[in-house]
Amino acid sequence: MLTLGRATIEKVTDFDPFVLPASVLLPGHDLKAMQGEAASLEPLHVDFEADNLLLSLHSFLLRVGGLTILIDSCVGEHKHRPRRADWHDRRETGYLERLARAGVAPEDVDVVMCTHLHADHVGWNTRLENGRWVPTFPRARYLVGEAELAHWLAEESAHPGTHNHGAFTDSVEPLLEAGLVERVSEGFSLGNGLNIFSCAGHSPGQIGLDLDGGSAGRARFCGDALHSPVHVFRPEWSTAFCHAPEEAASTRRALISEAAEGGTLLLPAHLRGSMAMTITRDGGSPSGYRPEYL
Repeated sequence: MLTLGRATIEKVTDFDPFVLPASVLLPGHDLKAMQGEAASLEPLHVDFEADNLLLSLHSFLLRVGGLTILIDSCVGEHKHRPRRADWHDRRETGYLERLARAGVAPEDVDVVMCTHLHADHVGWNTRLENGRWVPTFPRARYLVGEAELAHWLAEESAHPGTHNHGAFTDSVEPLLEAGLVERVSEGFSLGNGLNIFSCAGHSPGQIGLDLDGGSAGRARFCGDALHSPVHVFRPEWSTAFCHAPEEAASTRRALISEAAEGGTLLLPAHLRGSMAMTITRDGGSPSGYRPEYL
């Protein structure tokens, strides 16, 4: 558990490790060029011998000011994902049990924040009940970026049920039908020092959550703006899944620079092992920055 002023933050893991070949996640980039940073990247984040990136799929559980907030809901269960065998039709994963061990039942969640709507960030939005997809967190309002939702609504209209592994149909549409989705954009405030900021690029309208802990410091939940600590060293290396690669790289650079300047904690969606990282200046690294793990 991480404490920041009045806020507590925990991880609820769905799937770890999620292994992706470097050629799939970072096509055109040579991961071996990062071997000089092996002390920072191995063994949790990179398997240099196999040329793989190692990621975690987890939610953040944030409790502050009487609110219980779940940030990103991972892959889920019973979801039809034949193009990704390790996501396909998962059963008895223990995710809700791990949430319960953190002291939270589904009906206790006040807010589910979707940094973006890729399939590995929305799966537990819904669960299968009597053959229907129903909201997993029935009392929650689901915050979704306005531009993000508009993009995927257009995709669904053009390619119903087939895009993004079918995740819109089973993990977003039921929430819209239930009236639980709240469209938000940069500057939206939940109170308690919680504000939405834009970190678009990886997806068309990806959003992050800024937690201002006053004298205790600041934390930023930044979704897939940083897929891996590799991105701290190489922010220009956009992933194969980035919607707008140049914008994604610009977003990464800004996050890294601001974190180094202000001592902000960064909480990416796929960071293994640690809860968060800080950024320090290091003239010897390829980017001039280095991650420190918390």
